[in-house]
Amino acid sequence: MSDLATRLDSLSPRKRELLLRRLLETQTAGSTQSAPEAEPRAPAPVSFAQRRLWFLHRLDPESAAYNLPFAVLLSGPLDPGALARTFTEIARRHEPLRTTFAESGGEPVQVRREPAPVPLPLVDLSVLPAERRRPEALRLATEESARPFDLARGPLFRPLLLRVAAAEHVVLLTMHHIVTDGWSTGVLLREVAALYPAFAAGLLPVLPALPARYADFAARQRRWLEGPEPAALLAWWKERLAGAPVLELPTDRPRPAVRRGRGALETFAFLSELVLPLRELARARGATLYMGLFAAFQILLHRYTRQDDFVVGSPVAGRERPEVQGLIGFFVNAVALRGRVDGSESFRALLERTRGVCLEAWARQELPFEKLVEEIQPERSLARSPLFQVVLSLEERPAPARLPGLEIEPLTVPTGASKFDLTLMMAERDGRIDGLAERDADLFDAATVRRLLGHFRTLIAGAAADPDRPVVELPMLDEAERHQVAVEVSARETSGGDLLLPDLFAAQA
Repeated sequence: MSDLATRLDSLSPRKRELLLRRLLETQTAGSTQSAPEAEPRAPAPVSFAQRRLWFLHRLDPESAAYNLPFAVLLSGPLDPGALARTFTEIARRHEPLRTTFAESGGEPVQVRREPAPVPLPLVDLSVLPAERRRPEALRLATEESARPFDLARGPLFRPLLLRVAAAEHVVLLTMHHIVTDGWSTGVLLREVAALYPAFAAGLLPVLPALPARYADFAARQRRWLEGPEPAALLAWWKERLAGAPVLELPTDRPRPAVRRGRGALETFAFLSELVLPLRELARARGATLYMGLFAAFQILLHRYTRQDDFVVGSPVAGRERPEVQGLIGFFVNAVALRGRVDGSESFRALLERTRGVCLEAWARQELPFEKLVEEIQPERSLARSPLFQVVLSLEERPAPARLPGLEIEPLTVPTGASKFDLTLMMAERDGRIDGLAERDADLFDAATVRRLLGHFRTLIAGAAADPDRPVVELPMLDEAERHQVAVEVSARETSGGDLLLPDLFAAQA
Protein backbone atom coordinates (compact mmCIF):
# COMPACT_ATOMS: atom_id res chain seq x y z
CA MET A 1 0.00 0.00 0.00
CA SER A 2 2.87 2.40 0.81
CA ASP A 3 4.39 1.61 -2.59
CA LEU A 4 1.07 2.52 -4.26
CA ALA A 5 0.97 5.79 -2.33
CA THR A 6 4.52 6.59 -3.47
CA ARG A 7 3.59 5.90 -7.08
CA LEU A 8 0.46 8.08 -6.79
CA ASP A 9 2.52 10.88 -5.30
CA SER A 10 4.94 10.73 -8.22
CA LEU A 11 2.18 11.36 -10.76
CA SER A 12 1.55 14.83 -12.10
CA PRO A 13 -1.61 16.57 -10.80
CA ARG A 14 -3.29 16.03 -14.19
CA LYS A 15 -2.50 12.30 -14.22
CA ARG A 16 -3.72 11.91 -10.62
CA GLU A 17 -6.97 13.65 -11.61
CA LEU A 18 -7.43 11.31 -14.58
CA LEU A 19 -6.71 8.26 -12.43
CA LEU A 20 -9.18 9.31 -9.72
CA ARG A 21 -11.82 10.10 -12.36
CA ARG A 22 -11.37 6.61 -13.83
CA LEU A 23 -11.72 5.08 -10.35
CA LEU A 24 -14.88 7.13 -9.82
CA GLU A 25 -16.35 5.74 -13.04
CA THR A 26 -15.42 2.10 -12.49
CA GLN A 27 -15.41 1.32 -8.76
CA THR A 28 -18.67 0.41 -7.02
CA ALA A 29 -19.28 -0.78 -3.52
CA GLY A 30 -20.43 -4.37 -3.37
CA SER A 31 -20.30 -4.82 -7.13
CA THR A 32 -17.64 -4.60 -9.84
CA GLN A 33 -20.08 -3.71 -12.63
CA SER A 34 -22.77 -1.08 -13.05
CA ALA A 35 -26.35 -2.27 -12.85
CA PRO A 36 -28.09 -2.80 -16.19
CA GLU A 37 -30.44 -0.02 -17.23
CA ALA A 38 -33.94 -0.76 -15.98
CA GLU A 39 -36.87 -0.95 -18.36
CA PRO A 40 -39.12 2.12 -18.38
CA ARG A 41 -42.77 2.20 -17.42
CA ALA A 42 -45.41 4.08 -19.37
CA PRO A 43 -44.63 7.82 -19.56
CA ALA A 44 -46.43 10.07 -17.08
CA PRO A 45 -47.17 13.82 -17.17
CA VAL A 46 -44.75 16.19 -15.45
CA SER A 47 -45.67 18.77 -12.84
CA PHE A 48 -45.53 22.44 -13.78
CA ALA A 49 -42.36 22.90 -11.72
CA GLN A 50 -40.70 19.99 -13.52
CA ARG A 51 -41.72 21.44 -16.87
CA ARG A 52 -39.91 24.71 -16.06
CA LEU A 53 -36.70 22.94 -15.01
CA TRP A 54 -36.83 20.75 -18.11
CA PHE A 55 -37.13 23.88 -20.26
CA LEU A 56 -34.22 25.58 -18.44
CA HIS A 57 -32.14 22.44 -18.90
CA ARG A 58 -32.84 22.50 -22.63
CA LEU A 59 -31.61 26.11 -22.73
CA ASP A 60 -28.37 25.27 -20.90
CA PRO A 61 -27.67 21.51 -20.56
CA GLU A 62 -24.25 22.15 -18.99
CA SER A 63 -25.59 24.24 -16.09
CA ALA A 64 -25.32 22.89 -12.54
CA ALA A 65 -27.65 25.57 -11.13
CA TYR A 66 -30.28 22.95 -10.24
CA ASN A 67 -27.92 20.31 -8.89
CA LEU A 68 -28.72 19.61 -5.23
CA PRO A 69 -25.73 18.08 -3.44
CA PHE A 70 -25.82 16.72 0.10
CA ALA A 71 -22.63 15.56 1.80
CA VAL A 72 -21.69 14.19 5.23
CA LEU A 73 -18.49 12.99 6.83
CA LEU A 74 -19.01 9.64 8.58
CA SER A 75 -16.54 8.69 11.31
CA GLY A 76 -16.61 5.07 12.44
CA PRO A 77 -16.86 1.61 10.89
CA LEU A 78 -18.98 1.81 7.72
CA ASP A 79 -20.45 -1.05 5.70
CA PRO A 80 -20.40 0.19 2.07
CA GLY A 81 -22.46 -2.78 0.87
CA ALA A 82 -25.22 -2.06 3.38
CA LEU A 83 -25.17 1.61 2.35
CA ALA A 84 -25.50 0.67 -1.34
CA ARG A 85 -28.45 -1.59 -0.55
CA THR A 86 -29.99 1.27 1.45
CA PHE A 87 -29.88 3.62 -1.54
CA THR A 88 -31.23 0.88 -3.80
CA GLU A 89 -34.21 0.34 -1.49
CA ILE A 90 -34.91 4.08 -1.24
CA ALA A 91 -34.87 4.37 -5.05
CA ARG A 92 -37.20 1.38 -5.25
CA ARG A 93 -39.67 3.10 -2.93
CA HIS A 94 -39.49 6.54 -4.53
CA GLU A 95 -40.05 6.63 -8.30
CA PRO A 96 -38.51 10.11 -8.91
CA LEU A 97 -35.05 8.77 -8.02
CA ARG A 98 -35.27 6.38 -11.01
CA THR A 99 -37.07 8.74 -13.38
CA THR A 100 -35.76 10.34 -16.55
CA PHE A 101 -37.44 12.82 -18.90
CA ALA A 102 -38.29 12.37 -22.55
CA GLU A 103 -39.99 14.67 -25.06
CA SER A 104 -43.38 13.89 -26.54
CA GLY A 105 -45.06 16.35 -28.89
CA GLY A 106 -42.73 19.13 -27.76
CA GLU A 107 -43.57 18.58 -24.09
CA PRO A 108 -41.63 16.68 -21.39
CA VAL A 109 -42.93 13.44 -19.87
CA GLN A 110 -41.72 11.39 -16.93
CA VAL A 111 -40.17 8.03 -17.83
CA ARG A 112 -40.25 5.92 -14.66
CA ARG A 113 -37.82 3.01 -14.82
CA GLU A 114 -38.25 -0.28 -13.02
CA PRO A 115 -36.27 -0.72 -9.77
CA ALA A 116 -32.62 -1.73 -10.22
CA PRO A 117 -29.48 -1.73 -8.04
CA VAL A 118 -28.14 1.78 -7.44
CA PRO A 119 -24.37 1.93 -8.03
CA LEU A 120 -22.35 3.43 -5.18
CA PRO A 121 -18.92 4.32 -6.63
CA LEU A 122 -16.13 4.07 -4.07
CA VAL A 123 -12.95 6.12 -4.44
CA ASP A 124 -10.23 5.14 -1.96
CA LEU A 125 -8.24 8.19 -0.91
CA SER A 126 -6.64 6.49 2.09
CA VAL A 127 -3.59 5.68 -0.08
CA LEU A 128 -2.74 9.39 -0.22
CA PRO A 129 -0.65 11.15 2.45
CA ALA A 130 -2.84 11.94 5.48
CA GLU A 131 -2.67 15.71 5.06
CA ARG A 132 -3.97 15.53 1.49
CA ARG A 133 -6.94 13.21 1.98
CA ARG A 134 -9.61 15.61 3.21
CA PRO A 135 -8.72 18.40 0.74
CA GLU A 136 -8.81 15.85 -2.09
CA ALA A 137 -12.15 14.49 -0.85
CA LEU A 138 -13.61 18.00 -0.83
CA ARG A 139 -12.21 18.68 -4.28
CA LEU A 140 -13.70 15.51 -5.73
CA ALA A 141 -17.03 16.14 -4.01
CA THR A 142 -17.14 19.68 -5.38
CA GLU A 143 -16.29 18.43 -8.87
CA GLU A 144 -18.97 15.74 -8.71
CA SER A 145 -21.64 18.10 -7.38
CA ALA A 146 -21.02 20.45 -10.32
CA ARG A 147 -21.14 17.70 -12.98
CA PRO A 148 -24.18 18.30 -15.22
CA PHE A 149 -27.04 15.84 -15.47
CA ASP A 150 -28.54 14.42 -18.64
CA LEU A 151 -32.27 14.50 -17.94
CA ALA A 152 -33.02 12.15 -20.82
CA ARG A 153 -30.50 9.45 -19.92
CA GLY A 154 -30.07 9.79 -16.16
CA PRO A 155 -29.48 8.70 -13.53
CA LEU A 156 -30.65 11.81 -11.68
CA PHE A 157 -29.65 10.32 -8.29
CA ARG A 158 -25.87 9.96 -7.98
CA PRO A 159 -24.43 8.59 -4.71
CA LEU A 160 -20.66 8.66 -4.25
CA LEU A 161 -18.51 7.25 -1.43
CA LEU A 162 -15.02 8.62 -0.71
CA ARG A 163 -12.84 6.63 1.70
CA VAL A 164 -10.65 9.08 3.59
CA ALA A 165 -9.39 6.49 6.10
CA ALA A 166 -10.38 3.04 7.30
CA ALA A 167 -13.01 4.54 9.60
CA GLU A 168 -13.66 7.84 7.84
CA HIS A 169 -15.82 8.29 4.73
CA VAL A 170 -17.48 11.13 2.86
CA VAL A 171 -20.91 10.29 1.43
CA LEU A 172 -22.09 12.60 -1.34
CA LEU A 173 -25.59 12.47 -2.78
CA THR A 174 -26.09 14.62 -5.87
CA MET A 175 -29.61 14.89 -7.27
CA HIS A 176 -31.20 17.11 -9.88
CA HIS A 177 -33.83 19.46 -8.48
CA ILE A 178 -36.35 18.12 -11.02
CA VAL A 179 -36.71 14.94 -8.89
CA THR A 180 -36.20 16.30 -5.36
CA ASP A 181 -36.29 19.32 -3.04
CA GLY A 182 -35.12 20.33 0.42
CA TRP A 183 -37.99 18.56 2.22
CA SER A 184 -37.15 15.39 0.28
CA THR A 185 -33.63 15.41 1.72
CA GLY A 186 -35.14 15.06 5.18
CA VAL A 187 -37.31 12.16 3.98
CA LEU A 188 -34.26 10.45 2.47
CA LEU A 189 -32.19 10.85 5.65
CA ARG A 190 -34.97 9.40 7.82
CA GLU A 191 -35.17 6.36 5.57
CA VAL A 192 -31.38 5.95 5.59
CA ALA A 193 -31.49 5.99 9.40
CA ALA A 194 -34.16 3.26 9.35
CA LEU A 195 -32.71 1.05 6.59
CA TYR A 196 -28.93 1.14 6.97
CA PRO A 197 -28.67 -0.35 10.50
CA ALA A 198 -30.91 -3.26 9.47
CA PHE A 199 -28.94 -3.99 6.29
CA ALA A 200 -25.66 -3.71 8.22
CA ALA A 201 -26.97 -6.28 10.74
CA GLY A 202 -27.97 -8.66 7.96
CA LEU A 203 -31.69 -8.09 8.47
CA LEU A 204 -34.39 -7.33 5.91
CA PRO A 205 -35.90 -3.97 6.88
CA VAL A 206 -39.53 -3.19 6.20
CA LEU A 207 -40.86 0.37 5.91
CA PRO A 208 -44.55 1.26 5.56
CA ALA A 209 -45.78 1.38 1.98
CA LEU A 210 -45.97 4.87 0.50
CA PRO A 211 -49.55 6.19 0.24
CA ALA A 212 -49.05 7.96 -3.12
CA ARG A 213 -46.68 8.47 -6.04
CA TYR A 214 -45.25 11.65 -7.45
CA ALA A 215 -46.81 10.88 -10.82
CA ASP A 216 -50.23 10.93 -9.11
CA PHE A 217 -49.45 14.40 -7.71
CA ALA A 218 -48.45 15.72 -11.17
CA ALA A 219 -51.60 14.34 -12.80
CA ARG A 220 -53.83 15.72 -10.04
CA GLN A 221 -52.16 19.15 -10.34
CA ARG A 222 -52.96 19.30 -14.04
CA ARG A 223 -56.59 18.29 -13.45
CA TRP A 224 -56.91 20.95 -10.74
CA LEU A 225 -55.56 23.63 -13.06
CA GLU A 226 -58.40 22.86 -15.49
CA GLY A 227 -61.01 23.65 -12.81
CA PRO A 228 -62.50 26.98 -11.68
CA GLU A 229 -60.32 27.67 -8.60
CA PRO A 230 -57.07 28.62 -10.40
CA ALA A 231 -58.80 31.43 -12.28
CA ALA A 232 -59.66 33.19 -9.02
CA LEU A 233 -56.12 32.71 -7.73
CA LEU A 234 -54.65 34.08 -10.95
CA ALA A 235 -56.85 37.16 -10.75
CA TRP A 236 -55.70 37.83 -7.18
CA TRP A 237 -52.02 37.41 -8.00
CA LYS A 238 -52.27 39.58 -11.11
CA GLU A 239 -53.80 42.38 -9.06
CA ARG A 240 -51.25 41.98 -6.26
CA LEU A 241 -48.22 42.05 -8.59
CA ALA A 242 -49.48 44.65 -11.07
CA GLY A 243 -46.83 47.26 -11.77
CA ALA A 244 -44.19 45.64 -9.57
CA PRO A 245 -40.78 47.13 -10.45
CA VAL A 246 -37.56 45.17 -10.92
CA LEU A 247 -35.32 45.15 -7.85
CA GLU A 248 -32.05 46.85 -8.77
CA LEU A 249 -29.45 45.85 -6.21
CA PRO A 250 -26.16 47.69 -6.76
CA THR A 251 -23.66 45.22 -8.21
CA ASP A 252 -19.88 45.03 -8.35
CA ARG A 253 -19.95 44.58 -12.13
CA PRO A 254 -22.42 45.37 -14.92
CA ARG A 255 -25.10 42.73 -15.43
CA PRO A 256 -24.28 40.49 -18.43
CA ALA A 257 -26.76 40.57 -21.31
CA VAL A 258 -27.25 36.81 -20.84
CA ARG A 259 -27.21 35.39 -17.34
CA ARG A 260 -24.56 32.67 -17.05
CA GLY A 261 -25.60 31.30 -13.66
CA ARG A 262 -22.08 31.29 -12.17
CA GLY A 263 -22.38 31.15 -8.43
CA ALA A 264 -20.58 30.92 -5.11
CA LEU A 265 -21.60 30.30 -1.51
CA GLU A 266 -20.97 32.30 1.64
CA THR A 267 -21.81 30.79 5.02
CA PHE A 268 -23.21 32.84 7.92
CA ALA A 269 -24.83 32.36 11.30
CA PHE A 270 -27.23 34.33 13.48
CA LEU A 271 -26.74 33.31 17.11
CA SER A 272 -29.55 32.94 19.62
CA GLU A 273 -28.92 36.35 21.22
CA LEU A 274 -29.86 37.88 17.86
CA VAL A 275 -32.64 35.48 16.87
CA LEU A 276 -34.59 35.09 20.11
CA PRO A 277 -35.46 38.81 20.64
CA LEU A 278 -36.77 39.01 17.06
CA ARG A 279 -38.76 35.82 17.54
CA GLU A 280 -40.35 37.17 20.72
CA LEU A 281 -41.20 40.48 19.07
CA ALA A 282 -42.80 38.67 16.13
CA ARG A 283 -44.70 36.30 18.40
CA ALA A 284 -46.15 39.22 20.36
CA ARG A 285 -47.61 40.56 17.09
CA GLY A 286 -48.96 37.16 16.00
CA ALA A 287 -46.18 36.79 13.45
CA THR A 288 -43.56 34.12 12.75
CA LEU A 289 -39.78 34.37 12.85
CA TYR A 290 -39.74 34.37 9.04
CA MET A 291 -42.05 37.39 8.98
CA GLY A 292 -39.69 39.22 11.31
CA LEU A 293 -36.70 38.35 9.15
CA PHE A 294 -38.55 39.37 6.00
CA ALA A 295 -39.52 42.72 7.54
CA ALA A 296 -35.86 43.43 8.37
CA PHE A 297 -34.81 42.19 4.92
CA GLN A 298 -37.15 44.69 3.28
CA ILE A 299 -35.43 47.50 5.15
CA LEU A 300 -32.06 46.18 4.00
CA LEU A 301 -33.16 46.10 0.36
CA HIS A 302 -34.71 49.57 0.69
CA ARG A 303 -31.45 50.98 2.07
CA TYR A 304 -29.38 49.35 -0.67
CA THR A 305 -31.63 50.29 -3.59
CA ARG A 306 -33.64 53.31 -2.40
CA GLN A 307 -36.67 51.49 -3.76
CA ASP A 308 -39.77 51.38 -1.59
CA ASP A 309 -41.50 48.76 -3.77
CA PHE A 310 -40.06 45.41 -4.91
CA VAL A 311 -40.73 41.66 -5.00
CA VAL A 312 -38.90 38.93 -3.08
CA GLY A 313 -39.20 35.19 -3.69
CA SER A 314 -40.20 32.88 -0.85
CA PRO A 315 -40.15 29.06 -1.19
CA VAL A 316 -43.06 27.04 0.22
CA ALA A 317 -43.07 23.28 0.70
CA GLY A 318 -46.08 22.60 -1.54
CA ARG A 319 -47.10 19.60 0.56
CA GLU A 320 -50.48 20.59 1.91
CA ARG A 321 -51.93 17.11 1.31
CA PRO A 322 -50.82 14.63 4.00
CA GLU A 323 -50.25 11.74 1.58
CA VAL A 324 -47.32 13.52 -0.12
CA GLN A 325 -45.45 14.57 3.03
CA GLY A 326 -43.40 11.37 3.12
CA LEU A 327 -42.53 11.34 -0.60
CA ILE A 328 -39.30 12.26 -2.36
CA GLY A 329 -39.99 14.55 -5.30
CA PHE A 330 -40.10 18.13 -6.55
CA PHE A 331 -43.02 19.65 -4.65
CA VAL A 332 -41.59 23.00 -3.55
CA ASN A 333 -43.33 26.07 -4.95
CA ALA A 334 -42.38 29.76 -4.89
CA VAL A 335 -44.55 32.70 -3.93
CA ALA A 336 -43.79 36.30 -4.87
CA LEU A 337 -43.98 38.56 -1.80
CA ARG A 338 -44.55 42.25 -2.60
CA GLY A 339 -42.38 44.32 -0.29
CA ARG A 340 -43.14 47.96 0.47
CA VAL A 341 -41.22 50.21 2.85
CA ASP A 342 -42.24 53.58 4.28
CA GLY A 343 -39.19 55.05 6.01
CA SER A 344 -41.31 57.01 8.49
CA GLU A 345 -43.17 53.97 9.86
CA SER A 346 -41.92 51.97 12.81
CA PHE A 347 -40.51 48.48 12.53
CA ARG A 348 -43.47 47.27 14.56
CA ALA A 349 -45.86 48.68 11.95
CA LEU A 350 -43.81 47.20 9.10
CA LEU A 351 -43.85 43.81 10.85
CA GLU A 352 -47.65 43.88 11.17
CA ARG A 353 -48.04 44.79 7.50
CA THR A 354 -45.53 42.10 6.52
CA ARG A 355 -47.54 39.57 8.48
CA GLY A 356 -50.61 40.36 6.38
CA VAL A 357 -48.64 40.17 3.11
CA CYS A 358 -47.24 36.75 4.00
CA LEU A 359 -50.52 35.28 5.24
CA GLU A 360 -52.41 36.41 2.14
CA ALA A 361 -49.74 35.04 -0.20
CA TRP A 362 -49.33 31.73 1.62
CA ALA A 363 -53.09 31.21 1.60
CA ARG A 364 -52.84 31.24 -2.22
CA GLN A 365 -49.63 29.25 -2.57
CA GLU A 366 -51.23 26.33 -4.40
CA LEU A 367 -51.01 28.09 -7.75
CA PRO A 368 -47.77 26.91 -9.42
CA PHE A 369 -45.27 29.72 -9.83
CA GLU A 370 -44.71 28.61 -13.42
CA LYS A 371 -48.42 29.07 -14.19
CA LEU A 372 -48.31 32.54 -12.64
CA VAL A 373 -45.36 33.60 -14.84
CA GLU A 374 -47.09 32.11 -17.88
CA GLU A 375 -50.24 34.13 -17.24
CA ILE A 376 -48.74 37.42 -16.05
CA GLN A 377 -46.22 37.43 -18.89
CA PRO A 378 -43.70 39.84 -17.31
CA GLU A 379 -41.13 41.40 -19.56
CA ARG A 380 -38.70 38.53 -20.18
CA SER A 381 -34.97 38.97 -20.21
CA LEU A 382 -32.07 36.56 -20.54
CA ALA A 383 -30.23 38.74 -18.02
CA ARG A 384 -32.45 38.02 -15.01
CA SER A 385 -35.14 35.71 -13.67
CA PRO A 386 -38.82 36.72 -13.98
CA LEU A 387 -40.80 38.44 -11.19
CA PHE A 388 -38.05 38.34 -8.55
CA GLN A 389 -34.27 38.14 -8.45
CA VAL A 390 -33.71 37.78 -4.70
CA VAL A 391 -34.95 34.91 -2.52
CA LEU A 392 -35.27 34.66 1.27
CA SER A 393 -35.99 31.24 2.79
CA LEU A 394 -36.16 29.85 6.32
CA GLU A 395 -36.79 26.26 7.31
CA GLU A 396 -36.61 24.39 10.56
CA ARG A 397 -33.43 22.34 10.54
CA PRO A 398 -34.30 18.69 11.25
CA ALA A 399 -32.61 16.82 14.05
CA PRO A 400 -29.37 15.26 12.76
CA ALA A 401 -29.69 11.72 11.48
CA ARG A 402 -28.23 9.05 13.74
CA LEU A 403 -26.53 5.88 12.58
CA PRO A 404 -25.28 3.42 15.22
CA GLY A 405 -21.52 3.51 15.65
CA LEU A 406 -21.09 6.49 13.32
CA GLU A 407 -20.52 10.18 14.00
CA ILE A 408 -22.08 12.40 11.32
CA GLU A 409 -20.73 15.81 10.32
CA PRO A 410 -22.58 17.75 7.57
CA LEU A 411 -20.40 19.24 4.83
CA THR A 412 -21.11 22.17 2.52
CA VAL A 413 -20.34 21.35 -1.10
CA PRO A 414 -20.69 24.18 -3.65
CA THR A 415 -21.90 23.59 -7.19
CA GLY A 416 -20.38 26.77 -8.60
CA ALA A 417 -23.82 27.87 -9.83
CA SER A 418 -26.60 30.24 -8.78
CA LYS A 419 -30.30 30.34 -9.57
CA PHE A 420 -30.90 34.02 -8.75
CA ASP A 421 -28.93 37.21 -8.11
CA LEU A 422 -28.92 36.47 -4.39
CA THR A 423 -30.50 33.73 -2.29
CA LEU A 424 -30.37 33.61 1.50
CA MET A 425 -31.11 30.05 2.65
CA MET A 426 -31.53 29.81 6.42
CA ALA A 427 -32.20 26.88 8.73
CA GLU A 428 -33.26 27.42 12.34
CA ARG A 429 -32.86 25.06 15.26
CA ASP A 430 -32.64 25.66 19.02
CA GLY A 431 -32.78 29.42 18.57
CA ARG A 432 -29.84 29.61 16.17
CA ILE A 433 -29.88 30.24 12.42
CA ASP A 434 -27.25 28.79 10.10
CA GLY A 435 -27.33 30.14 6.59
CA LEU A 436 -25.93 29.97 3.11
CA ALA A 437 -25.85 32.98 0.82
CA GLU A 438 -25.80 31.92 -2.82
CA ARG A 439 -24.58 34.83 -4.97
CA ASP A 440 -24.34 35.35 -8.69
CA ALA A 441 -20.57 35.49 -9.09
CA ASP A 442 -20.88 37.63 -12.23
CA LEU A 443 -22.56 40.36 -10.17
CA PHE A 444 -21.26 40.21 -6.60
CA ASP A 445 -17.90 39.69 -4.93
CA ALA A 446 -17.65 37.67 -1.74
CA ALA A 447 -16.76 40.76 0.31
CA THR A 448 -19.89 42.57 -0.91
CA VAL A 449 -22.21 39.77 0.20
CA ARG A 450 -20.43 39.39 3.54
CA ARG A 451 -20.87 43.13 4.13
CA LEU A 452 -24.56 42.87 3.21
CA LEU A 453 -25.00 40.02 5.70
CA GLY A 454 -23.36 42.14 8.38
CA HIS A 455 -25.78 44.97 7.64
CA PHE A 456 -28.67 42.51 7.82
CA ARG A 457 -27.45 41.33 11.24
CA THR A 458 -27.18 44.90 12.54
CA LEU A 459 -30.67 45.81 11.27
CA ILE A 460 -32.20 42.76 12.98
CA ALA A 461 -30.57 43.66 16.29
CA GLY A 462 -31.64 47.29 16.06
CA ALA A 463 -35.22 46.47 15.07
CA ALA A 464 -35.67 43.97 17.90
CA ALA A 465 -34.15 46.37 20.45
CA ASP A 466 -36.24 49.40 19.42
CA PRO A 467 -39.24 48.30 17.31
CA ASP A 468 -41.01 51.67 17.61
CA ARG A 469 -38.16 53.58 16.00
CA PRO A 470 -38.77 54.74 12.39
CA VAL A 471 -37.19 52.24 10.04
CA VAL A 472 -35.20 54.98 8.30
CA GLU A 473 -33.36 55.56 11.60
CA LEU A 474 -32.56 51.93 12.38
CA PRO A 475 -28.79 51.31 12.44
CA MET A 476 -27.26 49.32 9.59
CA LEU A 477 -23.52 49.93 10.09
CA ASP A 478 -21.55 48.21 12.82
CA GLU A 479 -19.20 50.13 15.12
CA ALA A 480 -16.17 49.76 12.84
CA GLU A 481 -18.10 51.00 9.78
CA ARG A 482 -19.54 53.95 11.71
CA HIS A 483 -16.03 54.94 12.76
CA GLN A 484 -14.84 54.62 9.19
CA VAL A 485 -17.62 56.91 7.90
CA ALA A 486 -17.54 59.41 10.76
CA VAL A 487 -13.78 59.74 11.21
CA GLU A 488 -11.72 58.30 8.35
CA VAL A 489 -13.90 59.40 5.42
CA SER A 490 -14.55 62.80 6.98
CA ALA A 491 -10.81 63.28 7.48
CA ARG A 492 -10.16 62.46 3.83
CA GLU A 493 -12.94 64.83 2.71
CA THR A 494 -11.43 67.75 4.65
CA SER A 495 -7.81 67.09 3.63
CA GLY A 496 -8.15 68.36 0.08
CA GLY A 497 -6.86 71.85 0.88
CA ASP A 498 -7.05 74.07 -2.16
CA LEU A 499 -7.55 71.23 -4.67
CA LEU A 500 -10.39 71.73 -7.10
CA LEU A 501 -13.12 69.14 -7.66
CA PRO A 502 -11.59 67.75 -10.92
CA ASP A 503 -8.31 67.19 -9.03
CA LEU A 504 -10.06 65.36 -6.22
CA PHE A 505 -11.98 63.25 -8.72
CA ALA A 506 -8.79 62.38 -10.59
CA ALA A 507 -7.06 61.40 -7.36
CA GLN A 508 -9.94 59.16 -6.35
CA ALA A 509 -10.23 57.60 -9.82
